[in-house]
Amino acid sequence: MQLKTPSQSRSTQTEIVLPNDTNNLKNLMGGRLLHWMDIVAAISAQRHSGRSCVTASVNNVSFGHPIPQASIVTLEANVSRSFSSSMEVIIDVWIEDMQNGKKTKCNEAIYTFVAVDNTNKPTSVPAINPETDLEKERFDAALRRRQLSLILAGKMKAEEATELKALFNK
Repeated sequence: MQLKTPSQSRSTQTEIVLPNDTNNLKNLMGGRLLHWMDIVAAISAQRHSGRSCVTASVNNVSFGHPIPQASIVTLEANVSRSFSSSMEVIIDVWIEDMQNGKKTKCNEAIYTFVAVDNTNKPTSVPAINPETDLEKERFDAALRRRQLSLILAGKMKAEEATELKALFNK
């Protein structure tokens, strides 16, 4: 199976925050942002795997600061690492200042997707070949996050989590 780079699975989505998308404080509702992130991440996972993909988990969401009504929001999703049938996708959320064009990162999230075949059974996905320093950092951290998730789910013993143990044995 061929190696793919994170840029080959990149997906971007741009939205404008309309009044229907906001809460009482006239900021983007978290649920709407989660919806947008799920869509852009699914597209990234599907581009990477060449298969239909289902959301397996929302591992982390960081709401850095509010996104006001009328903001232009750009979501960028990349597969950070793939495993046998699952992929970790990191979504970065930016807002754009329409006056000067400056983009500010305001949120990020980590989702896990599983590629499925025509019978909805998990199927294998291509490996990731990280190229940039950020891609390499995210690739390495993905294995630690996966090991932690497996330990918490009772599917791995802590002694077997070599990447996590290495953090504490430096």
